[in-house]
Amino acid sequence: MPCLEAAHVAGFGRTSDTGLEPRKYMSRLMIALFVAAGLGVAGSAAAQMSSPMPASAPMTKDAHTLATTNADAQYKIDKDACSSLHGNGKDICVAQAKGKDSIAKADADAAYENTPKARETARVAHAQANYDVSKEKCDDLAGNRKDVCVKEAKAELVKGKANAKVDRVAADTNRESATKQADARKEASIDKRDADYKVAIEKCDALAGAAKDACVGDAKVQFGK
Repeated sequence: MPCLEAAHVAGFGRTSDTGLEPRKYMSRLMIALFVAAGLGVAGSAAAQMSSPMPASAPMTKDAHTLATTNADAQYKIDKDACSSLHGNGKDICVAQAKGKDSIAKADADAAYENTPKARETARVAHAQANYDVSKEKCDDLAGNRKDVCVKEAKAELVKGKANAKVDRVAADTNRESATKQADARKEASIDKRDADYKVAIEKCDALAGAAKDACVGDAKVQFGK
C-alpha cells in the first residue's frame, strides 16, 4: 500500500528506531499517512485540469448547479483581467477565458449526465477551446507561417473531435459495437489524414517553382491524393 510505504520511508516503520512511546509513535504515523494520502489527491487533481473528466458516479443536480454558477463567476473574473491588455494579447486572454468557461461547463454536464455522448461533448469542448486559443496566437505571425499555424491548429481540432467520436462509439452500449466502432475508426482516420494533408500543402506554399511542385507531389503521394 503506497501510504504505508510512505510512512515506512518517513521513518515510522520501526518502534525500536524511533524511541517514542506507543501513543506518540502512532500520532506521527497517522500524520505521515494523512500527508501521503494528501499528496496523492493533489496529484490527481492537477492531472485532471487539462483533460476531460473520466466516467464515474453521476454528479448530483445541486453539485452541477454549483459548478455552473462557479464557472460563470470565474469567467467574469478571467474576462475582467483581460481588460488591462491590448491588441492580440487581449484577444488571446479573452479566448482563454471563454475556453476555460466552456470546458468547466461541459465537464460538469458530462459528470451530471454521465453518458458517452456527454463525455464526447466535453472532449470536443476541450479541443475547441484549445483551437480557439491557438488560432488567436497564430495572429502574432504573418504570411505562410501564419497560414501553417492555423492549419496545424485546425488539424488538432479535427483529430480531437475524431478521437472523441471513436471513444463515444466504443463506450455506447446501445450500439452494435463491432461494425459501428470499425466505421467510426475508419472515418476518424480519413479526417485526420485530410487535416494533415492540408497542413503539408500549406507548408509547400512557402516554396516556389520546381521545389514547390516537388513538395506538393510528395504530399500527394504521402497522403494518397
